[in-house]
Amino acid sequence: MNQIVVIGNGMVGHRLCERLAENGVAAANQIIVLGEERRAAYDRVNLTAFFQGKSAANLALTTPKWYRDNGITLYTGVKALRIDRAKRVVCTACNSRIPYDHVVLATGSYPFVPDVPGMDRMGVFVYRTLEDLEDIRQYAQGCKRAAVMGGGLLGLEAAKALLDLGLETSVVEHSPRLMARQLDQYGADLLQDRIQALGVSVYLNRATEAVVGNGRVTGLRFSDGSVLDADMVVVSAGIRPRDEVARASGLSVALRGGVMVDDYLRTSDPSVFAIGEAASHNDVVYGLVAPGYQMADALAATLAGAPKPFLGSDLSAKLKLMGVEVASFGDAFAPQETARTIEFRDSLRGIYKKLVVSLDGARLLGGMLVGETSEYTRFLHYTRSGETLAAGVEGLLGGAAAGARAVMTDLGNAVQVCSCNNVTKGQIAAAIRDEGITALGALKTCTKAGTGCGGCVPLLQRILDEELRKQGHAQQRGLCPHFGHSRQELFQIVKVKRYRTFQELLVSHGRGNGCEICKPAVASILASLWNEFILNEHNETLQDTNDRFLANIQRGGSYSVVPRVPGGEITPEKLIAIGQVAQKFGLYAKITGGQRIDLFGAAPEQLPAIWSDLVAAGFESGHAYGKAVRTVKSCVGSTWCRFGVQDSVSFAIRVEDRYKGIRAPHKIKMAVSGCVRECAEAQSKDIGLIATERGWNLYVCGNGGAKPRHADLFAMDLDENTAIRYIDRFLMYYIYTADKLTRTATWLEGLEGGLEHLRNMVINDSLGICEQLEADIDRLISSYRCEWAEVVQDPEKQKRFLQLAQLPGKSPYVIEREQKRPAAWPREKWQAPAEFDEASMQWVRVGQVSDFPQDGGAPVNY
Repeated sequence: MNQIVVIGNGMVGHRLCERLAENGVAAANQIIVLGEERRAAYDRVNLTAFFQGKSAANLALTTPKWYRDNGITLYTGVKALRIDRAKRVVCTACNSRIPYDHVVLATGSYPFVPDVPGMDRMGVFVYRTLEDLEDIRQYAQGCKRAAVMGGGLLGLEAAKALLDLGLETSVVEHSPRLMARQLDQYGADLLQDRIQALGVSVYLNRATEAVVGNGRVTGLRFSDGSVLDADMVVVSAGIRPRDEVARASGLSVALRGGVMVDDYLRTSDPSVFAIGEAASHNDVVYGLVAPGYQMADALAATLAGAPKPFLGSDLSAKLKLMGVEVASFGDAFAPQETARTIEFRDSLRGIYKKLVVSLDGARLLGGMLVGETSEYTRFLHYTRSGETLAAGVEGLLGGAAAGARAVMTDLGNAVQVCSCNNVTKGQIAAAIRDEGITALGALKTCTKAGTGCGGCVPLLQRILDEELRKQGHAQQRGLCPHFGHSRQELFQIVKVKRYRTFQELLVSHGRGNGCEICKPAVASILASLWNEFILNEHNETLQDTNDRFLANIQRGGSYSVVPRVPGGEITPEKLIAIGQVAQKFGLYAKITGGQRIDLFGAAPEQLPAIWSDLVAAGFESGHAYGKAVRTVKSCVGSTWCRFGVQDSVSFAIRVEDRYKGIRAPHKIKMAVSGCVRECAEAQSKDIGLIATERGWNLYVCGNGGAKPRHADLFAMDLDENTAIRYIDRFLMYYIYTADKLTRTATWLEGLEGGLEHLRNMVINDSLGICEQLEADIDRLISSYRCEWAEVVQDPEKQKRFLQLAQLPGKSPYVIEREQKRPAAWPREKWQAPAEFDEASMQWVRVGQVSDFPQDGGAPVNY
């Protein structure tokens, strides 16, 4: 049994451990992992998500338990100093000496910090580890302005993080353009325009001479003598390989840094290997995770006795920077002597595509994409494979949907779908076929595709659907066993047939009696089309608990009361009224993140009385219980804030009053921010509006929760009426096409053509249906009625909220005879127990049929 010591527990080091566990090396050998950080491996690629609500636990790639379960010993918080190659031991900072047969250096990289005066001042940070991010977040609480030194990939990631913290953010770049290694001047200019539209200031061709301040940072001084004010500075000027262990151990190191390795990742000592950002292969150090994963895979095979060479990789990558899609692949800067270029520019929509082809136009050599990257997988395949272009040069820029379809059809099984984990379409198809996979989650677990950056997940879903269709058992589109149609198909049936009840739809297109899946889904469709009172006699029993009582059920069985407070604006009189209601009924009061006041602890039978007082005070239902438009959060805007450029409060109130209570496949939250400081957090909402000097930027399909998603910039510098028109169309199209219980974020990820298709449909009316969408939403808006106002004005409706059936002469009705329940009541089907005297059974009148809900029931205390 050999002892293998892995120095480094980052993403690449952990990938190696996974592969060693999968191929049996971990079971047959002793694996020891030394991690310098005090936590196990985490997702360093998505660090920015830390500032969007993800915790360290959310970013974790594994747990210490995983290592124990796979027979691997993990030491965290242990720093390796050198390898004593003569004695074959690894020496650590805690004076331990660990014997080895093989050592793997997976030490990664460190942030480069320029040697300029003032870098030791308080308020200067690097952007590399979770500890760095925790320090940045804590220090930012006392800051207003921040500067990022570096306009490359990591610099823009850092700028996004500071913007999420609510700081005025500037990016300072020494070169004449952003992301100089990935983009040409036009692509960089387009990216810069999009970033500046978010409120980030960009300074190019600026050499930082010093970090200024008196103990604490106050700004940056440039070589031309000008000063940029800043309360904190984040340095993101590139990375350098961490090769200090190799240097201390006498291993060969490349001139520009990095441990020199051959094609089998061996260093100058054949018992020591190096992978990831610490390794220099053919004088190239790869600063991306995908090549590091390829190295880990190759080394794991070699250690398993099946030597596999690493023949190099490239710096191709697809990214999303501050809401802007960017991709670079192959040789995007090939000289004109050996290549020709094809360019597509759309400055209106902020899209740029540049393709570099061979002189004869037969092969794709590289390129770059800004603003729309759906064809990245197809282009990357042609670049890496060197295949002749099947449709010629003219077929390259065929559009997003065409590119997505091409990946599944004409390119074959060699297409690399997941670059993070090097998974091809052929491997995915084989897993679906051989393992009988029918669900996306199982496919990700089996193949590892989609478990890295997640950018390939929509394509992964399309391949799954296509492969299942080929096998003759496409995914079940039926809503449930009672309906063979999808939610979208049922929506169209109800709309065309003008059905008003579940029973009508069940008789014509369903079977059986329905269930807890189809009943609420159909109820939502009916509400989204006709906007009738959801507790009418035909639809009352379709609703789930929250809609049944027009309130959210809470822990312990009590319910919450949430009055609408449009835009968060409320009068003193209404504040007093809420306080009086809370005091009168003994309710707990809580000011929520949606700028409303929730009252908790109400029993169902109290709800009509509580709402009677609130309606009398001028309140409406806040629809916190429904899959509906809920809140429109706002900051104080230009009325009060010295930074505000538009009146966010009045616009938020207009938006909320327009869309309040509209039912949808899932809940919808909105926000309006009066400036780019984003105090209303509009970019984490389903629909967000951010003020600019020229109008409003519209964002769509963001959400918080367990899986946060940053909203996409949809349109820029809109006047209020245009913004409203686009929101009208967007909302109604979402209601038309989304599956049941699908948030807008998930809906967009599965929408063929993605954001570009949505823009074409909403803005350009490419499907010719916008007039109908506007008419449909106008009908919903005009038919709005406060559901609680209807209840408190109708004594019959109030009876629905009693826990026990309210029958004549009793309040609540209680049958006052006592009869002992049989001790052994059968579970499967009713059959009189032996001790039960059937002759003594008595019928007890509890009410008329009309006293109970149609196709439903009510409890009676006997």
